[in-house]
Amino acid sequence: MSDSLKLDRIAFYGRTLAEYVSIYDLNLPSLRGKKVLDCPGGAASFTAEALQYGIETFACDLLYGGDMTAVLAQGEADIAHTVERVAEVAHLFVWDFYRDAAGLRTSRTNALRGFAAHYPQSRYVNAKLPTLPFAERAFDLVLSGHLLFTYSDRLDYDFHLRALRELYRVTTDEVRVYPIQGLDAKPYPQLPQLIADLQTEGLHAEVVPVPFEFQRGSNEILRLKRS
Repeated sequence: MSDSLKLDRIAFYGRTLAEYVSIYDLNLPSLRGKKVLDCPGGAASFTAEALQYGIETFACDLLYGGDMTAVLAQGEADIAHTVERVAEVAHLFVWDFYRDAAGLRTSRTNALRGFAAHYPQSRYVNAKLPTLPFAERAFDLVLSGHLLFTYSDRLDYDFHLRALRELYRVTTDEVRVYPIQGLDAKPYPQLPQLIADLQTEGLHAEVVPVPFEFQRGSNEILRLKRS
């Protein structure tokens, strides 16, 4: 029995507003009128859905700006690939939110459809960490999910440090990063050093709990907050 989720690529798929609320422990009324960046946004419906709550949401991803047909095809292929691989190691996950692999596929597909319907909007910016095309302190809150520590087997320490500095640069208040585990469901081994290095540079960094857990043990975020 495998003890790790095996993905052969960094998947381009997304999540819904309901997932984001739990994953990042968001209070939607408190975000009304605030500017929020989702980076990387992937094929998430969060930006479209959050706008309906009066939240000024934007998203960036290296795949934005391409042909819609190709972007959707990538999203559909990555949903199929990821759900198949997750089902193979279902014991590594807590199924309270999705119930089963079919529920996971439905959630990911709904996110993709919501993203596709809204994608032509100018709120989706082609960008790639660790360099973002936004002004300093352009957003009140920055959310970053399922990239940095998820793929720590292929993104090195320098990338993590530079990416977190950049995410912090473009917020006036706070950055939330989820999860802090890799595909093996183990915490990023260099996280204590990363937090220490960030704090040395004057960035307040801490690990805090959130009301969401899919991958076992993934119920915490890394939060960077300005004083």
